[in-house]
Amino acid sequence: MKNIFIPFVFLLSIVSCVNPGDVEKAEVAKTEIAKIDPQAFVDEYFQHFNNHDWEAMAGMHKEKTQLKDPSFGTELVWRSREEIVAKYTELSQVFPDLRDSVVAVYPSGENHIVVEFVSTGSSPEGFEFFLPICTIMTIEDGLVSKEFTYYDDFEE
Repeated sequence: MKNIFIPFVFLLSIVSCVNPGDVEKAEVAKTEIAKIDPQAFVDEYFQHFNNHDWEAMAGMHKEKTQLKDPSFGTELVWRSREEIVAKYTELSQVFPDLRDSVVAVYPSGENHIVVEFVSTGSSPEGFEFFLPICTIMTIEDGLVSKEFTYYDDFEE
């Protein structure tokens, strides 16, 4: 009986060290993507982008979003919704026909969506671009909390 009691007490002491709040947080994170339809979320996001409705698109982000984007350099940055609106307003002034075409949507894990798309546009001066891009969105509470964007910014 003593041989069974010691491992039982040991196991009980380990289990009792788990914070119930941590278990609850893990369960919430596990259901993040289940709360939204990743394809519908991406469709709405890129519809706002293609309509140049920057405020609606920024409204799909948390008040402060962590971004990784070659246009910001190599470091992670935090941007407010207002700063996101300003960035894309400026970009659409340079490229008035700016448009993204979604190639594929890949739900990943419990709260990530990977989006493969192609961005195109042309300037009034005649400069045109075609840029394949991949973005990883982290969704928290139904909003983008992180957006890590990758593309080749090599200029020829």
